[in-house]
Amino acid sequence: MTDKLLTTTDVSQLLDVSEVTVKRWAREHLIKSVKQGSELVFPEEDVLKYKEIHDRLKK
Repeated sequence: MTDKLLTTTDVSQLLDVSEVTVKRWAREHLIKSVKQGSELVFPEEDVLKYKEIHDRLKK
């Protein structure tokens, strides 16, 4: 288990979507996010799980 946190930019590049989309998904609780100061960050483990699902749906 990893405790690495990804930025909105990291997640948008990993999932090949815009940062606006990542923020919307976080707001809609489709992807787990944590507020760290004024930044929104994402647990890497949760993002990778979401990526698996996202990739399957894109096919």
